[in-house]
Amino acid sequence: MLYSISVKKYSISDIEALIGIKAHTIRAWEIRYNLVPPKRTATNIRYYAEEDLKLLLNIVTLNQNGYKISRIAKMSHQQITDLVLQLNADWGNESVQLLNLSNATMAYDEDEFAKILAGCIDEMGLIKTMDIVLFPFMKRVGMLWQTGTIDPSQEHFASNLIRERIIVEIDKIEKKIKKDAKRFLLFLPENEMHETGLLFTRYLLKKCGHEMLYLGSEIPYADLRAVIKSYQPDYAFMVLTSLNLGKDVNKIIGKVMDGLGVPLLVAGSLIAEFDIVVQDHLTPLKNVCDMVEFLEEL
Repeated sequence: MLYSISVKKYSISDIEALIGIKAHTIRAWEIRYNLVPPKRTATNIRYYAEEDLKLLLNIVTLNQNGYKISRIAKMSHQQITDLVLQLNADWGNESVQLLNLSNATMAYDEDEFAKILAGCIDEMGLIKTMDIVLFPFMKRVGMLWQTGTIDPSQEHFASNLIRERIIVEIDKIEKKIKKDAKRFLLFLPENEMHETGLLFTRYLLKKCGHEMLYLGSEIPYADLRAVIKSYQPDYAFMVLTSLNLGKDVNKIIGKVMDGLGVPLLVAGSLIAEFDIVVQDHLTPLKNVCDMVEFLEEL
């Protein structure tokens, strides 16, 4: 479903963040080729409208797939759109699908977003889709939210649709516990709310035939100790992605490990970006390949 949302005006810095092209490059396109000139307010302030953003996303898509800007500048808007539609069918092209997801998010286009997810997963499977499309996309969206370039509602729109799709993929897996299965406790610590990475871990564990108890987000440290005593897992597993927790990532890990009693696995974008203090019984998993390799080798 495509919802009607109030018109938004984008500055060139917003556009730079949204499409991943430097402001001076966008201005060069405008000066040299008259490509997507900005509009102006009554007080002569330059801005870009929704249709300008969509056109620029399409231009970047073509440019990243071998079309020179000089050639694109000679095309009509319809020709640009038609060529992008042809590229869209290549579900394994991560640069195209990242831009398509951005476009659908800006427009709150639920049907288009779901179509892109389904196409990528059908073509590549969930693991590869998460690795090369969805995790990079969510990292980018999170940064845009933090800087105010997109609305919080747009971040929630995208996150919830991804969350729903992962749950669908989890439900597709027939539950088979292998003989030497390990027990995992899955949780997010206090002040961490983003469950996408944790749900993906749930998918991987079910696929590998391990047992798990899924607690979800913002679990108090005291409650965590009580659950571990009751469930007696072989491993505890948490994901850290919230940008506002970045400077405290080692402090958070320390709080979780204090009296934990079982090995801790930590994953998420913060683990990839920050230096993690080495500790006994702590295994940082910096990317999807690390996660898959660790779980498959147990």
